[in-house]
Amino acid sequence: MSRPDLLAGVRVVDLSMGWAGPLAARHLADMGADVIKVEDCVRFDWWRGWEATQEWIDAGGAEKNPAFNMVNRNKRDLTLDLSTPKGGQLLKRLVAVSDVVVENYSAGVLAKLGLGYPVLAEVNPALVMISMPAFGTDGPWSGYRAYGSTVEQASGLPHLSGSPEHPPTMVHVALGDPVGGLNGAAALLTALRAKSRTGLGQHLDLSQSQCLFPLGIQGILTQSATGETPARLGNRSARHAPHGVYPCAGDDEWITIVVATETQWRAFASHAGIAGFGDLADRLARADALDRAVAEFTSGQVAELLSAELQAAGVPAAHAASGLELAGDPHLAARRFWKLMNRDVVGELPHPAAPYRVGEAPFDIDRPAPTLGEHNREVLTGLLGLAEADISALERDGVIGDAPRLPP
Repeated sequence: MSRPDLLAGVRVVDLSMGWAGPLAARHLADMGADVIKVEDCVRFDWWRGWEATQEWIDAGGAEKNPAFNMVNRNKRDLTLDLSTPKGGQLLKRLVAVSDVVVENYSAGVLAKLGLGYPVLAEVNPALVMISMPAFGTDGPWSGYRAYGSTVEQASGLPHLSGSPEHPPTMVHVALGDPVGGLNGAAALLTALRAKSRTGLGQHLDLSQSQCLFPLGIQGILTQSATGETPARLGNRSARHAPHGVYPCAGDDEWITIVVATETQWRAFASHAGIAGFGDLADRLARADALDRAVAEFTSGQVAELLSAELQAAGVPAAHAASGLELAGDPHLAARRFWKLMNRDVVGELPHPAAPYRVGEAPFDIDRPAPTLGEHNREVLTGLLGLAEADISALERDGVIGDAPRLPP
């Protein structure tokens, strides 16, 4: 089995780095597009490594980051120094025979290189291009640099998270990146659909911080309607009780329980042997005592078994699984979610399948993430028609390469 052909014939130039842009491009790759990742040997994708040293380079550090390997599978890799005239010209030639460009540089970076959308659209008038800076390409904050965690702060999410006695709490998974990547993929698919009908390309402007607003819309709406900032509730809910994460038997074992209806409450109270609490208003008013009673019941239970028992009784519950447990999860195994693939330098790695599928089988993964410059010759000769002498000259001039270099 190979990748689906949903986007067969679509070629994507992936200029992005980190998580958001590469994830957007990877979704297209998973659907069958030919995605060519373009990096520089000095300014390579920073998800390969934050700061390079010669020792890190010699030890193959640029190929070992699991996060990089997860979001760059099914892609080819070409190195180009875009700050050089030859590198810029080669990028234009590549764009001329492609359909999509993905970039998440800070706003204005490509324009400074003479490679902004107006220039690339002259080369390819039907080009679909998406720019994904943290705050969009215009407005007072457009020039600000940010990572997923700072984007999360700008979205207002931390002000809604955490306990009331504590300051705003970050979730520390850089939500701006994966949510931005998903929105970016959806925007690109929409633009490609429009192009298939009209033949016209377009420039998509995505703000990663604005992508996060739906996750905290209750805070925005509450503030707008009442003039007051909603309280931080921790794991509790203003509408459901019990609602939280409770300890189970073992070290760092937990279960999440959400009782949303009176029918669920009666089923849970009967199963747990909890008495003395009335309707929702009473349970919310005595949330501390209720949480203590629930925790007393769960603390001696095996989380996975209790989760199954409560689900069977009609009570929403879930074991808080660790990453290691997910790797061997029988449900994910039944859905063939993980695929083991060998990759240079790191060996065999598990790859997660796309979370969506067409038909019964998950999308296959054709190739692991590419090593730096792995497909230079394949792309430059097979796609752009360069001769071997041209490639040797580009290597000699440092325009292309297959290993990281420290800045001069």
